[in-house]
Amino acid sequence: MPGLFDPITLRSLTVRNRAWLAPMCQYSSDEGLPNDWHLVHLGARATGGFGLLLTEAAAVSPEGRISPQDAGIWSDDQAQAWERVVDVVHGQGAAIGTQLAHAGRKGSTYRPWAPQHGTVPAADGGWVPVGPSEEPYPGYDAPQQLDVEGIAEVVRDFRDAAVRSVDAGFDTVELHAAHGYLFHEFLSPLSNHRDDAWGGSFEGRTRLLLDTVDAVRGAIPDGMPLLVRISGTDWLEGGWDLEQSVELARLMAPRGVDLVDVSSGGNAPASIPVGPGYQVPLAAGVRSGAGVATGAVGLITEPVQAEKVLANGEADVVLLARAALREPAWPLRAAHELGVAVDDAPWPPQYTRGTWPTA
Repeated sequence: MPGLFDPITLRSLTVRNRAWLAPMCQYSSDEGLPNDWHLVHLGARATGGFGLLLTEAAAVSPEGRISPQDAGIWSDDQAQAWERVVDVVHGQGAAIGTQLAHAGRKGSTYRPWAPQHGTVPAADGGWVPVGPSEEPYPGYDAPQQLDVEGIAEVVRDFRDAAVRSVDAGFDTVELHAAHGYLFHEFLSPLSNHRDDAWGGSFEGRTRLLLDTVDAVRGAIPDGMPLLVRISGTDWLEGGWDLEQSVELARLMAPRGVDLVDVSSGGNAPASIPVGPGYQVPLAAGVRSGAGVATGAVGLITEPVQAEKVLANGEADVVLLARAALREPAWPLRAAHELGVAVDDAPWPPQYTRGTWPTA
C-alpha cells in the first residue's frame, strides 16, 4: 500500500504526497475577494509540505456564502484575485484546488468569533437564505424554498464557478456536498421535504448534486480531477447514512468524480462520537463499497496514525484541518518521524537548515 509521502495521480494531476490540506473557512474576505490573509494562510501550508491544498468554501453566488465575510468565486474579479494565491502555492511544488460551495439554509450567518450568533439581518449585510424546503436549521431564520428556476440557477452557478477556477489556474475543483450545506440539505431526508422531482426518493434527493456533477465535469478539462466532499452520515436515525453514501459514490464515479472526500454531520444537531480518526471508517466504507478513491479527515493528527490509514487501505489520502492550523509544516515533521529522507521530503530549500539532525 502507498505511504504518506508517495505521490498520487488523478487523471493528469500528480500530487507529490498524500497529506492534503482540508478546506477551512477563514471568514476574512470583503465582497468575496481573497486577500493577503489567504495568500499567507495557504502559502504557509504549501511551504509546509502539504501535497494538495483545498481552499476554504468559495461561494458560487453571493447568497451561497455562509457569512458575509466568506470568500467567493462568483465573479471574474474574485477569480483574478485567486490567481496570485495559486501561483504562490505552485511555486512551492504543491497543487491547489478550489472548493465550490453553496451554504443553502445555513447561509447569512455571523462568523464564529462575532459577538452575535444566528442569522445576519439585511441591515447588517445579510440576505434571505435558500434551501430545499422552508424548514430552518435550528437557531437560524427559515430559508426560502428553491423553485425549479432557482435549482437550475444553482447548477449554472457551480458550472460557471468551475470555469473561473480553471481560468484562475487551479489544479482541481471540489464540490462541497457536506456539513449541512445546500447539496447535503437536498441529500438528507431530515432537511429535504419536497414532493417533486428533487425530493422524496433517493433518486430525487440526489438529483441536484448529480446534475451539478455532470455540469461541472463537462465544463472542466478532461485531465482535471473532480472531487466531491460528502458527509458520510448525519449521525441521526432516519437521516443520510453510510449506505446511501456508498450508493451515491457508485453513481458519481462513472460520471467522472475521481475522489470522494468523506466527512460527516452538520445537517442537524447530533451526538457525534468524536475521537481520533472517528470518520475514517466512513471513508473506508465508501472506498470498499463503491470502488472509488477516498480521502479521510477528522482528528487525524499524528504521522503514524495517518500512515496507518493508508497502509490499511482505508483511504487514498488523508486531509488535515485543525492540526494544520496549529502546525503549518505538519508534513515536514511527519516526514522526519516516519524516517523519510530529507531529499525525498517536501522541504523548501530555504528551510533545509531546519531539518532534524541525523545523529
